[in-house]
Amino acid sequence: MRLTTRSCTFLFALLACVVPATAGGPPDPARVKLAASMLPKTPRGVGRPITDRGAWDAVAKSASAKDVIRRAESLLSEPIPEVTDELFLEFSRNGNRSRCEHVISTRHHRVTLLTLAECLENRGRFLPGIEEALRAVCGEKSWVIPAHDRDLTNFKGTEVTVDLFSSATGWELATADYWLGDKLSPDVRKLVRDELERRIFVPYEGAIARGKPALWWLMTTNNWNAVCLANVTGAALTAIEPADRRAWFVASAEDYIQNFLKGFTPDGYCSEGLGYWNYGFGHYVMLAETLHQETAGRVDLMAAPLVREIAQYGRRMEITPGVYPAFADCGLNDQPTDWLTSYVNRRFDFGSQQPGPLVTLDEAGSLSTFGLFGFPNSVSERPVDKTVAPEQPLRNWFADAGILICRPGPGAERPFGVALKGGHNAEHHNHNDVGSFVVALGNKTPLVDPGSETYTRRTFSNERYASGVLNSWGHPVPRIGGELQETGRQAQARVLKTEFGDKADTLVLDLSAAYKVKSLKRLVRTFVYSREGAGSLRVTDEAEFASPTTFETPLVTFDKWHRVDGNHLRIGEGDGAVDVEIDTAGASMQIRPDEIQEDLHGHSPPTRLAIELTDPVDKATITATIRPVK
Repeated sequence: MRLTTRSCTFLFALLACVVPATAGGPPDPARVKLAASMLPKTPRGVGRPITDRGAWDAVAKSASAKDVIRRAESLLSEPIPEVTDELFLEFSRNGNRSRCEHVISTRHHRVTLLTLAECLENRGRFLPGIEEALRAVCGEKSWVIPAHDRDLTNFKGTEVTVDLFSSATGWELATADYWLGDKLSPDVRKLVRDELERRIFVPYEGAIARGKPALWWLMTTNNWNAVCLANVTGAALTAIEPADRRAWFVASAEDYIQNFLKGFTPDGYCSEGLGYWNYGFGHYVMLAETLHQETAGRVDLMAAPLVREIAQYGRRMEITPGVYPAFADCGLNDQPTDWLTSYVNRRFDFGSQQPGPLVTLDEAGSLSTFGLFGFPNSVSERPVDKTVAPEQPLRNWFADAGILICRPGPGAERPFGVALKGGHNAEHHNHNDVGSFVVALGNKTPLVDPGSETYTRRTFSNERYASGVLNSWGHPVPRIGGELQETGRQAQARVLKTEFGDKADTLVLDLSAAYKVKSLKRLVRTFVYSREGAGSLRVTDEAEFASPTTFETPLVTFDKWHRVDGNHLRIGEGDGAVDVEIDTAGASMQIRPDEIQEDLHGHSPPTRLAIELTDPVDKATITATIRPVK
């Protein structure tokens, strides 16, 4: 996409900005022609081919190079695990997706590890293993994983679609072929190119030009859009010979990637959670960097103002150092990916910056990631302005999303911070969690949102909210008349008040729209976070009913707990323990503990501590004041 005349200056500006999202269909032919003029005459992948010994010999001196070679050596004596029909069909039989996906990932990662080792050594001893692995992957019935092939059309060969995994496989194989080049046998190279055409390029072209096969992710606003577009476009730029055909992929990606940006609120909040920000926005950055490199900076997807806001999401969500809330389908220990943080810090000049490559061999995970960020790129050569991270502000308020992160003042002995959630119950990777909150003390979280479950067939089906961690049972939000929160956009928190100061922050939410309870007249949750002393959080629920109704509000924890006395709980141990003082305005109450029995990626079940009024009431006020144990 290279322009050389002054008459095209205006088009340059358009290319550097966000292009309006299309309603579907192929890209503008004029744009494709312009793109073709910017691309190199021959395809070029990311990273460096094995023949660039200066680049690879420098990488071979890194601390992780020996470990990569050692792990690759061990693979040479291990058989390639087989994806049997029985294993592939397990998801269809019982909903388990973990076992087959593990075997597929193990098979495909052989290509990655052996290719890296061969590029580091350049002795040829890993080439037979690489070719064996490439043949194995190319021989699979489907690159689409079972969970994304529910009708088994890919497995049966009646249709070829493109998903997260198949598109990633395509870019990985294209990159291996580009890096190794003629060191691979001609028949293996042809096999790889043929399978890229059959499984990736032709289906993608058909979906955009004719709507067949139907690739729903082209128009979606979640992580699928960015991940698949980055992978498909990266593979096309690496493996397709004619520049005009490559340009068609570039122009299509520029159009359809705008749908991904629509999935964020104007303040840059990612409702999918931190893990999917890493994954989805991480692939947006990969696509942006790929296009930047291919066009010598003339196409810059990072230039849109909204992208700068999205890029700050990771650091804005930090509660205390290294601790983040597990909202939506997020892992409990998820943190911003190092290379992504480094990239946006360098690009936008915020956060700490370190010189050198943005990713190491053992951090990359894929050839495309290492190719983009393990070698010089559009940001790695910029002068380093900051080597120490600036102080986090006292708070980050996502006004459009209704999310508040509160932090202690400077010098707190044990940082006590909170994440408070408004939002609505139709967010991406939604949990029914309007009004949820997380309490962090130092590097521990005594009170939590329990995060995501292990994915099964149920997770993405009409039975999703049967899960005790995806429905509101698993979140620290009220239950009214025995009813949980509703699902849908109408189930939203209305912000009634915000008041922010050096000593305290207040957020008041109307939660009544989240409950379909006939007797409910009013439900307001007030959060007051104090920075005075060791810090505290006061959570007050005020409810009014047309007729006597049962009411409870819970706390959720993975930690040990005990009841110190009638209205006093202690949750957690050691320097991560908090005291909870409960005030029910004189109403009789009981504490009812329940384990939330769901599979949470190996974590023990969390405990739901319900503060339950013993009798139905016309009005209810429950206040829980949470403080670090002295």
